[in-house]
Amino acid sequence: MQSESTCWDRRGFLKLGAAAAAGLAVGRTVTAGPSSDLAALTLKDASALLRKGGVSPVELTKACLARIERYNSAVNAFITVTADQALAAAREAETEQLHGTWRGPLHGVPIALKDNIDTAGIRTTAASELYKDRIPMADAEVVRRLKQAGAVLLGKLNLHEFAYGGTSSVSYYGAVHNPWALDRVPGGSSGGSAAAVSAGLCFGALGTDTAGSVRIPASYCGVVGLKPTYGRVSIRGVIPLSWSLDHVGPICRSVEDAALLLSPIAGYDASDPTTADVPVPDYGRALRVATGKMRLGVPRTPFFDSLDPDVSRAVEAALGVLGRLAGTVVDVTLPAAPSILAIVGAEVSAYHGASITQFPERYQPLTRTRIRDGAAIDAATYAQALYDMARARREIRQAFAHVDLLVTPTMLGPAPPISVGADPGSGTIRNTSPFNYFGLPTVSIPCGFTQTGLPIGLQISGAPFAESTVLALAHAYEQQTEWHQRTPRL
Repeated sequence: MQSESTCWDRRGFLKLGAAAAAGLAVGRTVTAGPSSDLAALTLKDASALLRKGGVSPVELTKACLARIERYNSAVNAFITVTADQALAAAREAETEQLHGTWRGPLHGVPIALKDNIDTAGIRTTAASELYKDRIPMADAEVVRRLKQAGAVLLGKLNLHEFAYGGTSSVSYYGAVHNPWALDRVPGGSSGGSAAAVSAGLCFGALGTDTAGSVRIPASYCGVVGLKPTYGRVSIRGVIPLSWSLDHVGPICRSVEDAALLLSPIAGYDASDPTTADVPVPDYGRALRVATGKMRLGVPRTPFFDSLDPDVSRAVEAALGVLGRLAGTVVDVTLPAAPSILAIVGAEVSAYHGASITQFPERYQPLTRTRIRDGAAIDAATYAQALYDMARARREIRQAFAHVDLLVTPTMLGPAPPISVGADPGSGTIRNTSPFNYFGLPTVSIPCGFTQTGLPIGLQISGAPFAESTVLALAHAYEQQTEWHQRTPRL
């Protein structure tokens, strides 16, 4: 195992994992002994086992590292694995726990980070040649908080270059592959985060979401992805796509895991002007909230239009389960959410203006084209779009006068095949981007599979800062179904 000064990277893994890649396919089971069993735990179960002394942080970390070594070459989820640093942090957590210090549920639990989230002394590339040697001097605020909570950081995860796309096929480090079907995309832009969680390479991960980039890959990979309210989690130290729309959120195997990972990163950051000074509730306790009186709204237009038949069947079946869990389920109409592309285009162009002029060849062709297109957005169009969004974020609260939550499909269809250098386009964000525009908390949870075995996601959204209500219903649904218990057979 190499030291952090010579971090494992994708090219190193290609040499390590050829044999494992041949065995990574849906329908095949690999028995890898005790370490495989440990890696299969949920974050909550791993945390509980640590608390009872049934396993050590070092054992959990070694289990994840062994699994990464075996399978990452096939999935290509990690860009950088900080093996030595992770083991050092695990040993420190183990020592603290042996001396009676307990920092909370994440203490000693291995997780990973999307590679557009700054990590001090560890390269943060945004999956771009432009930043292939970029080593930040300081941690992003969310990383600082995770370290304070005692989490063990395994490394940095692959993504769609600069988070500007929905497939994670456009990356300097190669396409990320969906663990359920290696010829399919995992979604994006947080594709590496969702693929790593789905494949059991870590117990949880952080992603970022500007138009659906946490929820799209969560849906395609059969895991849970939570986009909090805009301003709930600091984005300071995250390489931006769009400051006005970017969110950081957890990707995990269960709703309870997502609640545990959200808790330490949520809250006001005085150095981040996008964060809101709103009290942070106990998200773990929120899971025990009764759902029997909840009022659910179903905005069928446009969210249910043009759905894949398998998605339609799965979502209607999920609504039947939710109908038994909640007080009422009614059809509702939401105000239209204009396209976010003017805001994203103008802001991404502003960030990349100098570098794309100086080093255009260091960007992937699709990314380069999109950034240059953004430069054509005039100031008046951008200013009007920002004003309209600010007004819409205030007015959307009225949509929750008669309902508590909104339920929609996450995606129109299952994960498409990988086509390197291409992106299906704006249709992939039709059901996800409105909730970035309105800034609402939204979770994608597994709700079924297509006839060919690809995961399907259900989206639950709440009023601003109502993450607890969103999590409560999502958890209740999860307890009534078994979709979240299925994993790709490696």
